[in-house]
Amino acid sequence: MKLRTLLLIALLMSLFSAAATSGEYGKGENWAPPGLEKWHDKWPDPKHRFHRSKRQVHLGPRPFWLVEDMDEGPLKETLQSCRARKLRPTDFSIGHRGAPLQFPEHTMESYVAAAQMGAGILECDVAFTKDRELVCRHAQNDLHTTTNIVTIPELNAKCTQPFVPADPQSGTEAQAECRTSDITLEEFKSLEGKMDSFNPMATTPEEYLRGTADWRTELYGSRGTLLTHRESIELFKTLGVKFTPELKTPVVEMPFEGDYSQQDYARQMIQDYIDAGVNPGDVWPQSFLLDDVLFWVNDMPRFGKQAVFLDQEPITAENSSLAWMENLSAQGVNILAPALWKMLTLDGHQQIVPSEYADNARAAGLDLIAWTVERSGPLDGGGGWYHQTITDAINNDGDVFNVIDVLAQDVGVIGIFSDWPATTTFYANCMGLAGRH
Repeated sequence: MKLRTLLLIALLMSLFSAAATSGEYGKGENWAPPGLEKWHDKWPDPKHRFHRSKRQVHLGPRPFWLVEDMDEGPLKETLQSCRARKLRPTDFSIGHRGAPLQFPEHTMESYVAAAQMGAGILECDVAFTKDRELVCRHAQNDLHTTTNIVTIPELNAKCTQPFVPADPQSGTEAQAECRTSDITLEEFKSLEGKMDSFNPMATTPEEYLRGTADWRTELYGSRGTLLTHRESIELFKTLGVKFTPELKTPVVEMPFEGDYSQQDYARQMIQDYIDAGVNPGDVWPQSFLLDDVLFWVNDMPRFGKQAVFLDQEPITAENSSLAWMENLSAQGVNILAPALWKMLTLDGHQQIVPSEYADNARAAGLDLIAWTVERSGPLDGGGGWYHQTITDAINNDGDVFNVIDVLAQDVGVIGIFSDWPATTTFYANCMGLAGRH
C-alpha cells in the first residue's frame, strides 16, 4: 500500500476511535465519501455518529506560545492560569476553510485537523463545476492557486486563462486563471489541493505552484484531498461537527449557460443538506450577496433562520447606522458576519473597544460572527487588512487573544472564524464559552 495512503489512514484513525454517522450517499456496510473508496475498509462504522462530547481535542503548542507572547496584564494572567481540565469542542470556534494556516484549504486533511483542534463548525465554500455539481473551493476562479491544475496539460488547456510563463527579461508576470466551471466534477476530483499560493515570476507550471508565504508552511502540503459539497457534509457528520457553507459569488455571468440561475445555485446548496437529512439548526448558510440570504429566508425558511449575511464593505455612515441594521432585521436577517475590523475601534487610551457598527448591530437584535483571526501572518507589523481599524494596538502575535477577548466579551459575537482553530478553542474553554451555541 502506498505510503501516502497509510499516512492518511493513520490520520483518520487517530481521530475516529469509535464511531461515525451514516448518510444517504453511502453504500455497503463500511461507507466512505464518494471518491474516497480506496480507504473504504478503514472508514469508521457508519452505524454510529462520532459524538462531539467524546471527541478528543488536541491543541498543540501554538495557543500557549501565543499566551507567552502577550503583553503583561489581567488577560494574560487569566489564560496562563487556565483551569480547563477537559477541553471540549465548541461552536464558538469555526474552522475557516478548515485549518489553512498549515493545511491546504478546503481539503479533507484540513478539515480533519480543524476538527481535532476542537472547531465545532467547519466551512465549505461552495462553487459549481461545468456540469453544475457543487464542490468546496474558496472561489470559483482559484484552482490555479489552490490545486495542481496548471501542471496537467489537458486540464490546463481548459482553463479560462491557461498558464502563460513569466518573462523575466521584461518583468512580465506569469498568467493563469482556472475556474471550477471550466471543468467537470470528474476532472475536479482528479486534482490535488495545495497551499493557496503562486509564484508570479514562474517560467514553468511546476514553479507556478510555489510561493507559499514564509509564515505558513509546506510541511503538510504534500497532499490535499478535494471534496464535493456532498462529501463535505458526510465527512462533517462523521467528524461530529456542524456546517457553515458559503455560496460563493460567481465570476461567470448568471444564469450560467443561460439556464442555471443564482436561485437554482442557492437552492441546490441547501437541497444537499435536506437530502442528507441534516437538521437545519446545525447549518449556517452564508453569502456576501444579500439576495441569496433573503432567498433562503423567504423560500427555504427552515435554513434561512440561521442564514448569515457576510459583510466586508468599507464603513460608511449609512451601512453602519442603526437604521441600516434594523432594516436587515426587518427583512428577516438574523445573523451578520462582518470582517472583524468593522466591529472594533480604539478609544482615547488606544484600547480596543467595540465600534459603532457593532453597537448598532447588537441594538438591532442581530447576532454577530467575526472573521478571520490568524489569517494575517505575524502581527508585529500591525495586523494588515484584518486589523485595519486597530493597527496601533497590534504589535505582537499574542495580541490575537486581545482581539478575541474584545470580540467575545464586549462585542458579544456568537462565533469566530480562525485559520488555526486551536487558538479560539483554547480561549473558549478557558473563559467558559465552550458550551456556547
